[in-house]
Amino acid sequence: MLPTVELRNVTHVYVNEREAKLAVEQLSISIAPGEFVSLVGPSGCGKTTLLSIIAGLVNPTEGDVLINGDRIKGTTPYIGYMLQQDYLFPWRTIMDNACIGLELTKQLNEVTKERVLNLLDGMGLGGTEKLYPHQLSGGMRQRVALVRTLATEPELLLLDEPFSALDYQTKLQLEDLIVETLKAREKTAVLVTHDLSEAIAVSDRVIVLNRDPGSMRRSFQVPEPIRSAQPFYAREQHGFNDLFHEVWKELEASDRKVRGRNNA
Repeated sequence: MLPTVELRNVTHVYVNEREAKLAVEQLSISIAPGEFVSLVGPSGCGKTTLLSIIAGLVNPTEGDVLINGDRIKGTTPYIGYMLQQDYLFPWRTIMDNACIGLELTKQLNEVTKERVLNLLDGMGLGGTEKLYPHQLSGGMRQRVALVRTLATEPELLLLDEPFSALDYQTKLQLEDLIVETLKAREKTAVLVTHDLSEAIAVSDRVIVLNRDPGSMRRSFQVPEPIRSAQPFYAREQHGFNDLFHEVWKELEASDRKVRGRNNA
């Protein structure tokens, strides 16, 4: 079976008037269908750049990006991108906000509208379709953003710290909801996060990146008892703390490497 995502020796350089900065160097990653992978690493390791490359928003300087075996050529409705901010339009109702992707891809019809209503109901947002964003809490707004992302039925979801702006209780609730929804729909997902606990709790695999430039450091397979538990309870599973400390050590080693190079 072909990987849903495959990065082959991806390198990316940002160039401006004053300098050229190597953001990602010779990075190769393969993500299987239905797999949930988290990318963690210090600031400046290229996590968000990688999501933009996978999404087709940025063309890598070198290397290949394949989705289901095909080289990507720009953006595609088969990839959904969920950001830290919900970016709901305040003048549009919740229903209209949730349908934006369908409008842009010319898929909006009675059948797809019914799908959006079912998604809203499944997210605990039934009856909110005629409300406006300012009438919802932050957690509810992020659920609308997830509905908007899922409405076009993407095969791959890219999640760029979608929980970081939420309070801790809402964050935990949304983690459970998103993971349960993606597993039920057999979606492949890539999450960028600074929260190691979150990365381990929601993922099948955690990839640690070096920074300056971003490169592969180590990949951790999350044990089955942790993967099969809801994120809220995954943190209580045997082996969770041990894995957390292993990942933490890799991050510390990456930081020491960068500090040593800067001080040389």
